[in-house]
Amino acid sequence: MKQGAQGSAGTGGVERDVAAVRVPAQMRAADVSRARVEAVSGVRGEHTHSEVPIPRPVVQRASVRGQILDALRTALVAGELRPGEVYSAPALGERFGVSATPVREAMQQLALEGAVEVVPNRGFRVVERGARELAELAEVRSLIEVPVMLRLARSVPVERWAELRPLAEATVRAASSGCRAEYAESDRAFHRAVLLLSGNEQLVQIAEDLHRRSQWPLVGGPASRGRGDLIADAAEHVALLDALIARDVDVVRVLVGGHVGVG
Repeated sequence: MKQGAQGSAGTGGVERDVAAVRVPAQMRAADVSRARVEAVSGVRGEHTHSEVPIPRPVVQRASVRGQILDALRTALVAGELRPGEVYSAPALGERFGVSATPVREAMQQLALEGAVEVVPNRGFRVVERGARELAELAEVRSLIEVPVMLRLARSVPVERWAELRPLAEATVRAASSGCRAEYAESDRAFHRAVLLLSGNEQLVQIAEDLHRRSQWPLVGGPASRGRGDLIADAAEHVALLDALIARDVDVVRVLVGGHVGVG
């Protein structure tokens, strides 16, 4: 992703963000007021002394921020946001056609996740990661996911594993496309679905955060794993699911250890 011209974070950008929630011109002000009162009271024509404000622009801004966050995560995994490079919120806002505000908020979230760091008066720098950090993430993931997966292999009914077949097959299709961002998303979806069977939401959130971090590109450009590596990785999902359905715990142990170990 290339930086564009520095965009303005003024009123023009805010108007673009809230355009989707403007009231149609043909709706009179009185109609809008009455509709809001009815929405609060639940009874048409009911008298009320005050109206509860509906924060439409706030909701829309949150929606825009979420969409920008997803787009930035995709660009990060795809290597469009390069390690070590600094990106400004106005420039990225210009790229996405929004004001700098939702971009800045999304970047702050990425900073909390460790993907970027704040550079005062300049923007956000994509964190530079090396092979050692990737190996450490893989080790922590193994410590969490391997024992959980083995426990699930012994306790989850076969039919529940069979329900995950579409997700495993989706990772194969995504890998075949060669798109790292698409594969990363489908990969996380499969692992999340498996771990959700543990019933431990805290474990799922921690494991997903580690998984997401392991997908960030290393220093030196986009990730080194090519289409062939993605296809091989996706094939392990299918093999793992087959072993879980067969209740072959030994094969599950080998597959999970090797699969998670490579990120």
